[in-house]
Amino acid sequence: MSATASRRSSTLDTVRTLLERPLASYQLVLGTTGLLLGLGLIMVLSASSVLALRVYGNSFEIFGRQAVFAVIGVVAMVLAMRMPLERVRQLARPALFGVVLLIALTFTPLGMDINGNRNWLPLFAGFNLQPSEFAKLAIVLWIADLYSRRHKYLGTARYVITPVVPIAGAVAFLVVLQKDLGTAVILFAAIAGMLWVAGLPVKPMLGFGAGLLVLLLFFVATAQHRVERFTSFLNPMADPEQSGYQAIKAMMGFARGGFWGLGLGSSRQKWGALPEAHTDFILAVIGEELGLAGSLVVIALFCLLAYTGFRIAHRSRDRFARYLAAGITIWITTQAVINIGMVLGLLPVIGVPLPLISYGGSSMIATLIALGLLANCAATEPGAARALATSRRAKARKKQTKAGR
Repeated sequence: MSATASRRSSTLDTVRTLLERPLASYQLVLGTTGLLLGLGLIMVLSASSVLALRVYGNSFEIFGRQAVFAVIGVVAMVLAMRMPLERVRQLARPALFGVVLLIALTFTPLGMDINGNRNWLPLFAGFNLQPSEFAKLAIVLWIADLYSRRHKYLGTARYVITPVVPIAGAVAFLVVLQKDLGTAVILFAAIAGMLWVAGLPVKPMLGFGAGLLVLLLFFVATAQHRVERFTSFLNPMADPEQSGYQAIKAMMGFARGGFWGLGLGSSRQKWGALPEAHTDFILAVIGEELGLAGSLVVIALFCLLAYTGFRIAHRSRDRFARYLAAGITIWITTQAVINIGMVLGLLPVIGVPLPLISYGGSSMIATLIALGLLANCAATEPGAARALATSRRAKARKKQTKAGR
């Protein structure tokens, strides 16, 4: 065996050993979440500084808001990690009911229109709530609870489909009525993914997928701006000053960044050329400032998070944890894939944020709660709960020892 092959084998053995540890999945969830959150805060500061200075007279205004969201989200994530899963299950139905009520309120005079979407509720001090972001979490929770209780009957298609498709589909349709097709697509994808995880046979699954495709094409065809976005995706240069403008500017950002990037803070597109530079199109700023290398790091972190989530769903002994882990992973992975594909010009522009990276309080908090629950599910893997309890006791003893000195 050559020296190179020997080193490769040794590296693979080390990785396998690390992955066999009881807390490997738990630590991977926390590690990837921390890295994505940290990178997201840095890039929101960089991408929003010019806009914040122009609008608020303070380059740190938008970053400051995102930092507040991050603190709230991390606190909520810790609570989600520590809450017993049985208690989480009890919250599934009230959470779904509460989200539906909040979405309904957006159709009243309390609702706000932002960028053509009526999916916001005003809170205080200029902060707004987007209930549809929490609908993703509520639907995944509710379906996971339902399937875990119906586990013995999921071999029959009708027990898989009803009442999941009518109820969850109705919630997604409410989001469509808010004119937020991007979020609705994520919801439909999460529903379809959980139907597949529950073992829906191939023919009904194909029928459900075909129905979703027809429904999506209908919603695109009935709105002129969506038709323009779809046609510009096929050929952005056909209308470079209107429907193809955003995609072209994103491509220019990636082209200027090259492999290593122009350097953190050196983006030219964020000076007003690229719309939504700190929200939906923040990956283009990453590509310009950190280059292909930085973009690949982001993609690799999401791939690692997806692997970890499905690993938890496969290894967990708790049925609710399995369905919940799968649903959360499908939701976050699908959203990341759609955003990345949109910014790279591989998918039409439908306006969804990059999880933990893009600016947005509702998305940030809902995603962090979901990842806290994913870490909670990781603690149900074989040996994980005991290892976690031992680790916490050891940390508590260290704190007591330091306090006694």
